[in-house]
Amino acid sequence: MQASGKKMMALALVAAMCMGFSSSGTLPKKLDPLAPDTVYTNGTVITMDDASPSAEAVAVKDGRIIAVGKSKDIRQLAGRQTKTVDLKGKVMLPGLIDAHSHFPSSGLEGVVYVNLNSPPVGKIQKIADLVSALKERAEETVAGAWIQGRGYDQTLLAEKRHPTRADLDQASDEHPIFITHTSGHLAVANSAALKLAGITKDTPNPEGGTIQRDRATGEPTGVLEESAMALVSKYVPAASPEKELAALKEAVKQYTAAGVTTSIIAAGSKTSVMNLQKYSKEGLLPLRITTMGSGGLGDLSPSPGELGGFVTGFGNDTLKLGAVKMWQDGSIQGYTGYLSKPYHVPPGDDPEYRGHPLQSREKLTERVIELHKNGYQIAIHGNGDAAIDDILYAFRKAQEAFPRKDARHRIEHAQMAREDQLDEMAKLGITPSFYVSHTFFWGDQHWETFMGPERAARMSPLKSAVKRGIRFSVHLDTPVTPMSPLQAVWSAVNRTSRSGEVIGPEQRVTRIEALRAVTIDAAWQNFDENIKGSIETGKYADFVILGDNPLTVQSMKIKDIPILETVINGKTVYKK
Repeated sequence: MQASGKKMMALALVAAMCMGFSSSGTLPKKLDPLAPDTVYTNGTVITMDDASPSAEAVAVKDGRIIAVGKSKDIRQLAGRQTKTVDLKGKVMLPGLIDAHSHFPSSGLEGVVYVNLNSPPVGKIQKIADLVSALKERAEETVAGAWIQGRGYDQTLLAEKRHPTRADLDQASDEHPIFITHTSGHLAVANSAALKLAGITKDTPNPEGGTIQRDRATGEPTGVLEESAMALVSKYVPAASPEKELAALKEAVKQYTAAGVTTSIIAAGSKTSVMNLQKYSKEGLLPLRITTMGSGGLGDLSPSPGELGGFVTGFGNDTLKLGAVKMWQDGSIQGYTGYLSKPYHVPPGDDPEYRGHPLQSREKLTERVIELHKNGYQIAIHGNGDAAIDDILYAFRKAQEAFPRKDARHRIEHAQMAREDQLDEMAKLGITPSFYVSHTFFWGDQHWETFMGPERAARMSPLKSAVKRGIRFSVHLDTPVTPMSPLQAVWSAVNRTSRSGEVIGPEQRVTRIEALRAVTIDAAWQNFDENIKGSIETGKYADFVILGDNPLTVQSMKIKDIPILETVINGKTVYKK
C-alpha cells in the first residue's frame, strides 16, 4: 500500500473490527454497526495529503472518513448495510472551499436584483441595455416600490462610463432605483432615490466615501462611492422572508453545483447570522459556513475595552464565526483602490490620483490592536499596495504590543501586493486570500487602463508567495464573479485574460499549488486543517467528484471540468 505506517495501523484496526468472521465466513450481525456507511472504490483520489497524495478508495462512517487506501483493502471493510459506490476511474477531491464570498447574496439576482452584468456573465453591453432591463422590472413592480440591480461594470459598457441618475430616470422617475457596481464598492441612484435620501449638492461627503458631482453645477450625478452608498441603501427595504428563502435555495444550488462544501462569508451581521442559524435548524443549509463579523468593532465583536464575546471559532461544525472583517480601500476598477503610485490612466484631471484609504492608518491600527488583544482573527480588505502598507503596519503594531503566535491574520484580495510586502507577510505570519480571477475578468483593463503593463503583470502575485512559503487561498468574491473554484484554479494556473493574453506568466503556479488554495491551504487559513481540506482518516467526509483530472487535463480546460457530485458529511447534496 502507498500509505504511512500510521494509516496502515488505522486501516488494520478498522478491518479487524469490521471483519470479525466466524468459522463459516459469515459476518456476525452484531458487528455490522462498526462497518462503514459508504465505501467509494475504483477511483482516482487526489487526497491533498502530503504523506499519501493519491489513493483508490475511501470508507465513510457517520460523516467522517475512517479509511483511505486501495480498493481491495477498503472493500473488505464493507458490512451488510454498507453502500458501495464504484467511481469507475472518476476523480475524487476534497470538497472545495470557497475562501471569500458573500453567500447567499448571489441567489438574490433575479429574485431581488435585476442582473446588470456584462458578457460573459450577463447580457448588458451598453447603458441603453441597462436602462431597458430596469424599465422592464419597473413595469411589473407596484408603483413606488424600490427597483434594485447589481453587477454593472463601466469598463465593459460601450460608453466606458458609469450610468448616472439621468440614465436611471429614463427607466423610471416614479420608482426609486438603486444599482450596485460589480465590485460592490460603488452604486448609482436615480433622482427619486436621491430625494428620499435627502442628498443634494449641499450634502457633504461622508468619511470614507464620495458623492460624485457634476463639475458645472455641483449637483450629485447619482454615483456614490464606498461609504456614501449607505446614504441611500439604508432606505432600501430588506427583502421579504419569502424572497430571502428563495435566494438561499438558489445560492445553495449554485455553490453545491460548483463543488463547494465550505463557504467563508466575507462579512456578516447579527441578522445574517440569525438567519443562517434558522436555515440550519430547518435543514436548509447543507453547506458548512464560516461567517466573518463585519465593521471592525461593535458588531459581532466586543466593544473597545470589553473582554470576551463571541470570538473567532465560536459555533459548531456547520456554522461558526471566523475572522472580523475590515476594509482599508475599495476597488481598483472602481478607482477607489488605494495605490502608492498614481493610476496608469487617472479618472479625472489629476495625474497624481492614487485613490484613497477608507480610514486613517491610525484609526485602523487602533481597531486592529483592540481586536488582536482580545483574541480575534482579523481579515482586512486591501487591493491597492498603499492600503496593504497600512494593513501591514497595523498588524505589526498589534503583534509588538500583544505578541500572539499563529494568529493567521488575513489580507483579503491583496491584489497589488509588492515583493517587499510579501516579505513582511512571511515575517508576520500573514495569510493572503488572492482574488486571482481578476486576471481573467479585469486583466485587460488593468493592463491598459488602471495599472499599466508592469504593475498589471504582478497582480495577484501567487508564485512570489509560494517562493516565500506563504500559505494562501484563492477566491471568486461571489456574487462579484460566479461561484466556481475551478475557475479560480484555472486562473491561477493560466493567468489568461478575456482577450486571451497571459497576464504575468511568471506569477503562474502549478496545478497542485492552485488546488491547495481551494482545499487544504484554504482550510488551514481558517484553522480547519485538522477537520477538512484533505481526504484523510478522521476528517469530514466532504468530497467532490469530477468528470476529468485537473492534474492531467489540458490546462485551458480546467475551469470546464464537470462537477459530477458533491458530498458533504457523507451525504450527496448535488449530483449532475
